[in-house]
Amino acid sequence: MTFHPRNLLLPAVIALGLATPAAATDTVKLRYLASQGGLAAHELADALGYFKDTGITFENVGYAQGGPASLIALASGDVEIGSAATSAVLNSIIGGNDFVAAYPSNGINGEVQSTFYVLEDSPIKSIKDIAGKSIAVNTLGAHLDYTIREALHSVGLPSDSANQVVVPGPQLEQVLRSKQVDIAAFGYWQTTFEGAALKNGGLRAVFDDTDVLGDIAGGFVVLRRDFIQQHPEASKIFVEQSARALDYAREHPEETKKILAKALSERGENPDIAQYFRGYGVRAGGLPVERDIQFWIDVLVREGKLKQGQLAAKDIIYAADAKPVSN
Repeated sequence: MTFHPRNLLLPAVIALGLATPAAATDTVKLRYLASQGGLAAHELADALGYFKDTGITFENVGYAQGGPASLIALASGDVEIGSAATSAVLNSIIGGNDFVAAYPSNGINGEVQSTFYVLEDSPIKSIKDIAGKSIAVNTLGAHLDYTIREALHSVGLPSDSANQVVVPGPQLEQVLRSKQVDIAAFGYWQTTFEGAALKNGGLRAVFDDTDVLGDIAGGFVVLRRDFIQQHPEASKIFVEQSARALDYAREHPEETKKILAKALSERGENPDIAQYFRGYGVRAGGLPVERDIQFWIDVLVREGKLKQGQLAAKDIIYAADAKPVSN
């Protein structure tokens, strides 16, 4: 697999543990955006040779600032693979895009989570203290944004009472230490940047997203439904082998770090941060459960962005016979 400095996105869906994938019925190139400091499951699967002789190839076409940007690229046809927080995916579907959640790109649990850090001498001690404060996040409208909203809601504060500031992942530590923001949020997909920041000392965690959301998928790799219908076998292989790579990463963490370091080096990024990779946080097999999506559907209903019963998790989760969903 070849990595380029023009990158941005994430991987695909369901893991059945197939050792030798069948060939797709046609030759399909899947374009995607890479994530700074990270490696999507489809990138890992490709590096492991899981797509060899399947007719599926990949092209890295750039970096995305965050999930919403990748969904815009997916909707416009600039890429075939998108990846974003579940809340962002649902908002995009509400907006009229017929997307399918292929599989959880990352999850949050006891080992992998998004953590909100302050400087050690900060007066901020709890979620209640973040109201009126500035919080660095990688993008708006995605996982960190909605986690902050849920955190504030959980303590009876207005969900918009914190000031979110967009900061690229590689600059999160810098803006916090220079006191340009009060809090820096390192997403579950940014554990490499988080590890490097913690090594330098002087930071203190206030809370993480599992405190607010529990164990749940953080986001999904997304495909267009019309693409799945046009390329059903390629879509199935893509999902199976990407999810297979998620299992590989959990079972072979040190080998995965080496692959990540090589990818980062070839993309012109810092390979040393690969040592801080903590895994994808996705349950065995890479399969979503209904709560992964229903939790956020309920939040959007509460916020008035969705009508009760307008969307159901089963309509969004990948299935080989996926049908169009009426919004």
